[in-house]
Amino acid sequence: MSQREIIIKDTHRGLYYQDGVLTKVLGAGRYTIPRALNWPFLRQPKIEIVLVDVRERDLTIKGQEILTADKVAIRVSIIVQFRVIDPRAALHEVEEYQERLYSDVQLAARRSLARMSLEEILTNRNQLNEDILQDVQEVASRYGVAILRADVKDLVFPGNLQEIMNRVLAAERMSQVQLVEARTKAEVQQIDAQAKAEAQHLEMETQARGKRLSTENELEFQRVKTEAEIQSLRAREQAASAYSTHPALLRLQELETLRELARTANARIYINMDRSAASESNGDRD
Repeated sequence: MSQREIIIKDTHRGLYYQDGVLTKVLGAGRYTIPRALNWPFLRQPKIEIVLVDVRERDLTIKGQEILTADKVAIRVSIIVQFRVIDPRAALHEVEEYQERLYSDVQLAARRSLARMSLEEILTNRNQLNEDILQDVQEVASRYGVAILRADVKDLVFPGNLQEIMNRVLAAERMSQVQLVEARTKAEVQQIDAQAKAEAQHLEMETQARGKRLSTENELEFQRVKTEAEIQSLRAREQAASAYSTHPALLRLQELETLRELARTANARIYINMDRSAASESNGDRD
């Protein structure tokens, strides 16, 4: 019996048909396939192997005009990343799985955009991508295709709308710049006010501390002065007590004072005579 060999790479899978009936799915490897012989008395089954690419691929949905929820016509281009995960379903459930995927993504984009306003599309394009991906994934899985990503590639607006949107975006950017400048100015003013308040607080604390120290010093001075006066009075009191008890000490103090005064040329000394002596002298005169 004549045979032939076939090699299936790891990037493909083979659908094994015998007389038109799918009997198995072949993975990567080398396979021996019997050749059909044209013998009238010997009937052999006809073997056919169809290869299916299972690599990750891109499919671009070209720009199509779609109306948004607020009736604005825009053209959207979408890129889809997919791979075949069930070769049997990809060839048996639909006629051309890539064409079917193309139309399914188109319809999903129309449904999603019809629910969104233009502002929502511009500010939240990721939501559009998620809606398309969620809408198509389940449908594509029925014919053996897994959707990995679905991203909006381009958004094209009508000419006058494009000009308006550019002006709006420019105004938004300008307002954002002004807002940042205003916030920066307010923050600088706030920091300046805080710095001034802290400086005033420190100055008041310094003045209060100075006044407190001055008061404490004054009180200490008065206390020391008072104590000195008290000590002086006590010393005088002790001296007076000593002079009263010992009159000779007072006389010695007087003599010491007279001696100090005698050393000074300009000093004048007045001596008061004793009254009894004066009386005696007056009696003698009589």
